[in-house]
Amino acid sequence: MFTQDYLLQSLFVKGEVSNCKYHSSGHIYFTLKDPKGTINCVMFAGNRSGLSFRLEQGQQVVVGGTVDVYERDGKYQLYAKEIILDGSGLLYEKFERLKRELMELGMFAPEYKRPIPKYIKTLGVVTADTGAAVRDIIQIASRRNPYVQIILYPAIVQGEAAPESIVRGIQALEHQGVDVMIVGRGGGSIEDLWAFNERQVAQAVFDCSIPIISAVGHETDTTIIDYVADLRAPTPSAAAELAVADIREILQTISGFADRLNGLMNQRLRGQRQRVQHLEKLLKMGSPFGRIREKRTLCMNLEERLQERIQGILKNKRNELALYTERMKGLSPLEKLNSGFSFVADLKGNNIRSVSQVEPGEALRIHVRDGVICAQVTGKEENR
Repeated sequence: MFTQDYLLQSLFVKGEVSNCKYHSSGHIYFTLKDPKGTINCVMFAGNRSGLSFRLEQGQQVVVGGTVDVYERDGKYQLYAKEIILDGSGLLYEKFERLKRELMELGMFAPEYKRPIPKYIKTLGVVTADTGAAVRDIIQIASRRNPYVQIILYPAIVQGEAAPESIVRGIQALEHQGVDVMIVGRGGGSIEDLWAFNERQVAQAVFDCSIPIISAVGHETDTTIIDYVADLRAPTPSAAAELAVADIREILQTISGFADRLNGLMNQRLRGQRQRVQHLEKLLKMGSPFGRIREKRTLCMNLEERLQERIQGILKNKRNELALYTERMKGLSPLEKLNSGFSFVADLKGNNIRSVSQVEPGEALRIHVRDGVICAQVTGKEENR
């Protein structure tokens, strides 16, 4: 009868999980209960693909499957083929399904992520105009760089109208042409944040040509647009810090660049000055006036050397002449005459050096220091 009943072959039962056991074979045994009753349930290992989370004690779930009899004990039980979480669990299941679907479409792929500009002039913000999120963003962005213009689109961020309002805000700021956009809100439950898990919001974030930073809830909160956005910030305050560069760092960077530029310029100027000085030296060396001065100096040096050489030669020659003079003095007849000697010669000028050269009566000329004496030989004697 159970097998033939069409309704019992496919039905959903809602209740609380108890007595949950994971068998080594892969089967899951548990009891489903509510204030009015209980029913034994089993999910075979082959149907585990219908379970996207770990089944635990106390969870509120909706179990889909077939009711049949376990003949050994004579009891009917629910053979589960699909298990989903009830309430917030349903939203979680919906979140996971949309996440898988968008991932398969490639909307989470890193190659579609646009880089966040380092320096921006305009910041677009899509969030509620009241609440801590917008105050934190404005305060931090203004403190980091008061020259950045903040354009706020006051969107509805909770409720049925929220997805469409968020999409309009993204499109409006994209049309405005802001440099970067922050989309988000403060923390809350999964129901409060659900607008940022809607497909149309994710598609608007993906299609936007302007880089978007998602800033939904607290650091532990995760929404679909966190995966689609170009950058995820853990909080709205962190999003403002990521979007707006600190002007103090900018000024410090500019100062560093200025110092580096001045250093390079001074180094280049020193090099050019040295090059000019070198060229000046080359020009002086190659100029006609420089060559003339150089040749004139060379001529003066040569003239001095020539004078020194001439003086040296003259000195040597004078010394030689003095030596020759002294030697000639020793050989000069005049010097002999000056010493008291005389020079005897015949009338022909022949030097008389022996008595054999003269005869008595022969005329002689006797040369003395101050003149010539004419004499006649009267006799001669030979030394013995």
